[in-house]
Amino acid sequence: MNNNLSIQTGAKNPILRKKSDEISGEQIIQYNQGFFDAMKKVMYEDDGIGLAAPQVGTNLRFVVIGKAASPTNEDLILINPKITFLSTKINTAEEGCLSLPGEFADISRPNKIRFKALNENGEKIEFKAKGLFARVIQHEVDHLDGILFIDRIND
Repeated sequence: MNNNLSIQTGAKNPILRKKSDEISGEQIIQYNQGFFDAMKKVMYEDDGIGLAAPQVGTNLRFVVIGKAASPTNEDLILINPKITFLSTKINTAEEGCLSLPGEFADISRPNKIRFKALNENGEKIEFKAKGLFARVIQHEVDHLDGILFIDRIND
């Protein structure tokens, strides 16, 4: 597994526009802690607070959430994340993206969500999220579906 990663950029980049595949148990082992650590390193080097696998050229359903956005104050690895609830209360805030450097826009998203995923050990986890944590998860899950924040400008 290549742990020398770089950010994919561009609104028309086919890697960023492709829906990512779920990860199987064997793939969780293949994408080991070294790969997740490499993703974290890239995210922090570019001052990010979240990073989805497609952003480093891998169309699989996993994301890294940085400790600045995490309620546990630790980095989170979310494998096959699925949002199971979106609140009707909407919050609008400025978003940017490591894959669209220098671009920012006010984006409206549900303020509270619930989601489930697997952690890096393949264990089931579930969270309620609000505020920045909820926003970052929605942004990163969008990446897994080939959606960029600029697609949500008129939502």
